[in-house]
Amino acid sequence: MLSAPSRPVSHRNRAAIATGQPPRRSPLNLGLVSAPTENPTTTSEPAISESAVSAAVTAALTAISAAETSVALKAVRTEHAGESSPLAKLNALMRSVPNDQKAAAGKLVGQARGRVTQALTARESEIGAAEATAQLAAEAVDVTAAASTWTAGARHPISVLMERAADVFVAMGWEVAEGPELESEWFNFDGLNFDEDHPARAMQDTFFVEPTDAHLVLRTQTSPVQLRALLSRELPVYVVGPGRVYRTDELDATHTPVFHQIEGIAIDKGLTMAHLRGTLDHFVQALFGPEAKVRLRPNYFPFTEPSAELDVWHPTFKDGARWIEWGGCGMVHPNVLRSAGIDPEIYSGFAFGVGADRALMFRNDVKDMHDMVEGDVRFSQQFGMNV
Repeated sequence: MLSAPSRPVSHRNRAAIATGQPPRRSPLNLGLVSAPTENPTTTSEPAISESAVSAAVTAALTAISAAETSVALKAVRTEHAGESSPLAKLNALMRSVPNDQKAAAGKLVGQARGRVTQALTARESEIGAAEATAQLAAEAVDVTAAASTWTAGARHPISVLMERAADVFVAMGWEVAEGPELESEWFNFDGLNFDEDHPARAMQDTFFVEPTDAHLVLRTQTSPVQLRALLSRELPVYVVGPGRVYRTDELDATHTPVFHQIEGIAIDKGLTMAHLRGTLDHFVQALFGPEAKVRLRPNYFPFTEPSAELDVWHPTFKDGARWIEWGGCGMVHPNVLRSAGIDPEIYSGFAFGVGADRALMFRNDVKDMHDMVEGDVRFSQQFGMNV
């Protein structure tokens, strides 16, 4: 009888036999036991299936349709067409698809991703058009609405003309002076060598302010500014005084009870009529053009001696070049110098006065004084900032 092959005895078991103890058995190694094999007849659904792809497309199309704004659509694009979208994950499984099934699986996933991309593009166009329409509606301007009744104002041409005249004298080194329109009778008449019975002092020519014994008048000329300048300044004096004056004239096309003058006075040693003529020549050329010139005709004024009427040759007059009477001028009367405490044996001077309103009429072809005083802004707007 054949005996079974003997197994090698371990050192531990040899020691146990030698001492009379039964040998120890090794525990069963479960890792050596084969796992039960799967039933070869059982099949699992492939990872890329038509149902999985269809579910991903349906979810994407539903989300795209629900997006109402470009911001919401951008989030949908990331969720359903981005790198972490269900279709992108299905596409990543292509590496595990058997070679004989790759073509069909690739076509299935590719067509699905194309449908989603087309739907995103179409929805993006719809949302963009809707948002553009809404923006245009929000920013729309009703061009049929009534125009605003507010219009920009304009500076009165008389003010602009007087400032232009003042600038001419400032450029020659003169000063611009102002004075009160409610003036003392002494500054308006007595200090300027007007006799007590002079017609200008009558109430039919001058606005006296009640009570009359206060001797206050609305100034009839800007000459009081000249006299005040002589009393308040050291000699020599070169001063121009533009301003508003008052006389009891009826308002018509060529007269108004309120008008404007530009007067100047120069007091220095050795001044003559030649200095007056040169000053006026420069003034009219600066105001009316290089071809303009002045003409002096002898006349009488109580505050100058000798005195002259001032005419201007206006070359661009609408009805043709002509001489136009503009104002008065002359050498300052010695009595006026004495009223200001100036010795006429040492100092002499000249003075002039012209009408700003009259200058505007013949310079800019204004036919009616009413246009200047009625305050219609349309009259001022036509001149702009230049006169």
